[in-house]
Amino acid sequence: MGDFGSGIYIASVWILPLVLAITLHEAAHGYVALRFGDDTALMAGRVTLNPLKHVDLWGTIIIPGLLIFARAPFLFGYAKPVPVDFGRLGNPRRDMIWVAGAGPAMNLFLAVISALLIHGVGVLPAPALGWVADNLINSLRINVLLAVFNLLPLPPLDGGRIAVGLLPDSLARPLSRVEPFGIFILIGALFLLPYLGGMLGVELNIFRWLVGVPSNFLLELIATLTGHG
Repeated sequence: MGDFGSGIYIASVWILPLVLAITLHEAAHGYVALRFGDDTALMAGRVTLNPLKHVDLWGTIIIPGLLIFARAPFLFGYAKPVPVDFGRLGNPRRDMIWVAGAGPAMNLFLAVISALLIHGVGVLPAPALGWVADNLINSLRINVLLAVFNLLPLPPLDGGRIAVGLLPDSLARPLSRVEPFGIFILIGALFLLPYLGGMLGVELNIFRWLVGVPSNFLLELIATLTGHG
């Protein structure tokens, strides 16, 4: 298979599980927000499992696609954030924890389902078996990574909002004020620190420990619980 054909195959087994993982993550936020009294996402047409309602052209398609074709050592993507008015929740501080936690919980659910479905690929015809198996394996990996990444305690990530809801006011208020700068902190930690470390000959890839180590633990745990050894 030529490089182009190989690239098409790689894209076909990564993009579908990535799109489902990040769009269903966002849908889960909308469903739980509605359950606790905020219909903002419903009014915006975002309380749906239809991935097309959540896809962001750049974050869900173009950026991940370019990274896949470039065979980058990491995969990054995002969907359109579901609008949530925390002030309309019945108990904003408590309910914010449930709304924020719904996204990572959805990803863990999808990871377990993917692991279970791998047991059934043997019944498929040979031409489809490998492709479906690769999609399911990648779905397992992507969903675990997304769950762990989003649980980092830094706003605007879900883990940051969970932390704001759980911490006492003396710590929650300063942490919540980080949110406007959180994306820049993430970009710096994800891209700039490893690049700087490479130039200096120092290991500065903090995500290897913050995301990689717990993700590997979760992957092994899910594999064991779903009968993969």
